[in-house]
Amino acid sequence: MGDKSPKAVHKQSSQKQAKVDKSKQQKQQAVFAKQSGNKK
Repeated sequence: MGDKSPKAVHKQSSQKQAKVDKSKQQKQQAVFAKQSGNKK
C-alpha cells in the first residue's frame, strides 16, 4: 500500500505533532490569561 511510504508516515506524524502543539498553546494561553487576570 502507498500508506507505508516514508512520506505518508512522516505526514501523519507531523499532523499529530501539530495537534499536540495546538493543544499546548491553548493551555498556555489559558494559564497566561489567568495569571494576567490575577495581576489586575
